[in-house]
Amino acid sequence: MDFRQLRYFLAVSEELSFSRAAAKCFISQSAISHQIAKLEQELGTTLFDRSTRVVRPTPAGARLVPIAQQVISLETQALAVAKQPRNRVRITANMSFAPQSLDAIAGVRARHPDLDIEFVIKSFRDRIDAVASGDADIALIRGSLDRPGLETVPLGIEDLRIVTSSEHPLSAFSTVELGELAPYPLLLPPRSSQVLIHTVVEEAFAEVGRRPQFGPPIARDHTATLDVINNPRAWTVLYDSTVTGSVPRSGLQVMREAKGRLRVPVCGVVRTGAASPAMAELVESLRQSIKPGGAVGAAFPDPEEPRL
Repeated sequence: MDFRQLRYFLAVSEELSFSRAAAKCFISQSAISHQIAKLEQELGTTLFDRSTRVVRPTPAGARLVPIAQQVISLETQALAVAKQPRNRVRITANMSFAPQSLDAIAGVRARHPDLDIEFVIKSFRDRIDAVASGDADIALIRGSLDRPGLETVPLGIEDLRIVTSSEHPLSAFSTVELGELAPYPLLLPPRSSQVLIHTVVEEAFAEVGRRPQFGPPIARDHTATLDVINNPRAWTVLYDSTVTGSVPRSGLQVMREAKGRLRVPVCGVVRTGAASPAMAELVESLRQSIKPGGAVGAAFPDPEEPRL
């Protein structure tokens, strides 16, 4: 048994798919299947039920998950301790944070050329674990987090834009009141995969005394914009920067909510008491880059993010 096999095992248990786990680990499906088989042979038990299209952990596999997570966490901590200390700040985020983060990094590096600032792409869970273990100094997230030993630093607000088909009854307007959208179906990924977006929308509707009418959830292999085009009375929400960069100019209408109720907080997660002058300057630079109307982000945060 080695750390690599445990990482592959955890990837399959999280993705419930050998193909998706292989893509996540940047190896072939046959290679990850081979390593899992070797692990099962060494342990003398089956770790996954492969009898259906959906891969599920067996009882033995389910028992192994928390132990494997602990082992990998200890490996990360050991590597962090062994590293030579240096003048470095490491940011971890998903790719949607890259444009404004890189602007902030460039500004700080111009003032401190001896400071090594790294930007590492990780999933949400891996970001938080990296900060907790000391492998990263700050994780960029949407929303907030309550975890012992960590604290959230407010960085800014992201605006959500309303997107409809150009055939939608409200598509003639550039701004729209939230209550006007109540009769029309809202297309979002399932609540279980996008709790933050659902919560923001529901709380905004509650402010105007209405409830959103949710349409069918957007499937993992579908796109929000195409689903809206195929449902001319439906609408969805996208982050402002996504609208600017990737929404087709024809067939869709992009609108702002008239009262600015659709907004998502952006925070940095840091270890409690781990402040430093370099970190303080980087946080301030990030705050200057993340502003309403010039927000970071893709339509829906990974890993359940529909392609646009």
